[in-house]
Amino acid sequence: MPILGLKSPGPSYPSHFSLEPLVRPNILALQPYRCARDDYSAGVLLDANENAIGPSLASIAKRESQVEANPIAAETLSLLSEHDIANLNRYPSPTHDELKRAIAKFRGVPNEEWVFLGVGSDEVIDMLYRVLCVPGKDRVMTCPPTYGMYKVTANVNDVGVLEVPLITEDGAFQLDEKAMNEAFKANPDLKMLFICSPGNPTGTLIPLDVIRRVLENPLFKGVVVVDEAYIDFAPENNSAADLVNEYANVCVTQTLSKSFGLAAIRLGYLLAPPPLIQVLTNTKAPYNISVPTASLAASALSIEGIATMSLNVATLNQNRKNLIASLKNIKSVGRILGENHANFVLFEVLGENGKPDNQKAVEVYKTMAESRGVVVRFRGSERGCEGCLRITIGTAEECAEAIKQISSLLE
Repeated sequence: MPILGLKSPGPSYPSHFSLEPLVRPNILALQPYRCARDDYSAGVLLDANENAIGPSLASIAKRESQVEANPIAAETLSLLSEHDIANLNRYPSPTHDELKRAIAKFRGVPNEEWVFLGVGSDEVIDMLYRVLCVPGKDRVMTCPPTYGMYKVTANVNDVGVLEVPLITEDGAFQLDEKAMNEAFKANPDLKMLFICSPGNPTGTLIPLDVIRRVLENPLFKGVVVVDEAYIDFAPENNSAADLVNEYANVCVTQTLSKSFGLAAIRLGYLLAPPPLIQVLTNTKAPYNISVPTASLAASALSIEGIATMSLNVATLNQNRKNLIASLKNIKSVGRILGENHANFVLFEVLGENGKPDNQKAVEVYKTMAESRGVVVRFRGSERGCEGCLRITIGTAEECAEAIKQISSLLE
């Protein structure tokens, strides 16, 4: 059955991959909901049961008086265009093609047909489960330690999870290709493979040549999902976005939450060949991305916004380097694990015997949060991360305060 609405086919390599057999039959047959803005978006709009009077917001002239009462709302309004504010009573674009084109240009895919927008990467991940996996039947592969939402979303969608752990010896955190091949042979019907790169909580890139080998492996006929939430903190030219133009069986999820510092607007996106994008578009809610979110995202993806992001990332990466150097000077801090390609650092807390100690790590974590005013994350229950705390890279002052508290508790 053909994919409804598909305009361009995208890449056809590798030859062992075909998307249509992976998509749930009811999704392929789905007639997408046609919303009012699919047909017309200008003129006297009396078609979508909107409030024609306009949004219930203070006038432009009164905004300054709102700052003291509600500074966050006022600042958000100041970042929206006059046109956007005046039209908040109207439903947003169901496609946001201009924003998609900005993302496509920034990440190096041909056009908006290769971009899908979601309410954060979490909605994108959920949508992939919903269109590809039959509840109670299908399974996906994950490689722990990894982002926990892959498994949570699988559970929500009643999809099985086959775990093939990363190689964790010496903090390598790399794919175990031999074990994956054995799993592919034993489970030929796997629908997706999730690869987090840089990993969370590992902070380690998976090399592109390794991902290529998986994509070209005829034993795996599913979709490879590369989660690149932290890719801008890694060395350049390591994004799997470059593979999307070449391979039919890969997609890359990214977000504006991390490097762009826009976690509150909840904007994630998927880069993928047009067939998969079209299937997702046919299935999504009609107006999943709001006008304020799209407007702020477009501003972030302007020339000025991207330049600001790059400067901020450079600052955070320098802070990361300084934080690692400071941690290494603390006696009871063990190894700094992973390759530190993200905006956090994973490090071991050592016990009296000089080995990673979960109990001591939990004590440090709780004491810092409850009485020292510094909140980090305990990750010692993750595979290969015994005794580990994960600390996000903050400002120079925040990092210094964290080091001060960690040092005082451990020494």
